[in-house]
Amino acid sequence: MTSTIDRGLADGASPIGAPVPTPIVVNSEVSQPDKIYRLTAKTAGFGVLALLFLIGLFLVIGGWPAFKVAGLGFFTHSGFQTQGANPVFGVLASLVGTVEVATVAMLVGGPVAIGTALFLSEYAPRWSRRTLIALVDLAAAIPSIIYGLWAIFELQPNVVGFSTWLSRHVAFIPFFTVTSPPLNASIFIAGLVVGLMIVPIVASISREVFSLAPPGEREAALALGASRWQMIRTVVLPFGRGGMIGAIMLGLGRALEETIAVTIILGGSFSFGIHILQHGGTTISQMIASNFGSGGQLGNHVLLLAGFVLFILTMVINLAASAIVNRSRSGAGTDL
Repeated sequence: MTSTIDRGLADGASPIGAPVPTPIVVNSEVSQPDKIYRLTAKTAGFGVLALLFLIGLFLVIGGWPAFKVAGLGFFTHSGFQTQGANPVFGVLASLVGTVEVATVAMLVGGPVAIGTALFLSEYAPRWSRRTLIALVDLAAAIPSIIYGLWAIFELQPNVVGFSTWLSRHVAFIPFFTVTSPPLNASIFIAGLVVGLMIVPIVASISREVFSLAPPGEREAALALGASRWQMIRTVVLPFGRGGMIGAIMLGLGRALEETIAVTIILGGSFSFGIHILQHGGTTISQMIASNFGSGGQLGNHVLLLAGFVLFILTMVINLAASAIVNRSRSGAGTDL
């Protein structure tokens, strides 16, 4: 014979004397502050995208008359001769110079910045860490013209000797071949200066990323007998890989767009070539800064079109950096 308790349990009721559980009702209604925050965030996000679109549209509209005159030859010719019956202008030499300066800057400044970030986060004494971090962050606020003046009066006279040594002993590499002196005001010197300029930015971001590595993983690696460098190699660097790549790409974007320091160093000649030690050279930003307002109405259209090329180049690099960062999984490769 079935008892009352068994019948109650079969019916889904609580046993005699036990409180009846009250179901929890989840309130899915969004509060008014949350609605305002979501609307503000969406507006800001779409506003940034709209601003980028409008900037690109402005450059396209402003540079279209120059493209109608030159056609695809704008990308295969070099120069800024917009006066007369037969104007000749193009962005080829400036585009190549931009890539060369940015490449030299990243090869010089990238390792220095990563090493600086590792030193600040892992090796620097605690009593000096705050001061060193403040100094590195302060270096990012130095104006470009200060870097340019320092480079033209101090760095360049001391680098010319090294450039001469490279041209004599490493000339079998085409990049270091020199056809005629002098060796000042070169792509190589401009790249060195820009490389020093991006060090504070890349180092500051990388240091923040390295400091977020899990303490438990650090202590586990050291407890298993790993040295300080082995712990950094197997824990800190893999966990900070995505942020480190993002910092380097941000520095690359900074190197592509540097104007004042490069304008002070380079002579602005539209020489096309891969000889980075050779005198002269130009970048897109230097071309715009040096020739703005000097080529008439057609010249302004040419500069706007050149700006659009730099805009597209920067956007492509940023999209590539975003894809690389998204594919970099934190914590991958942490096995000792």
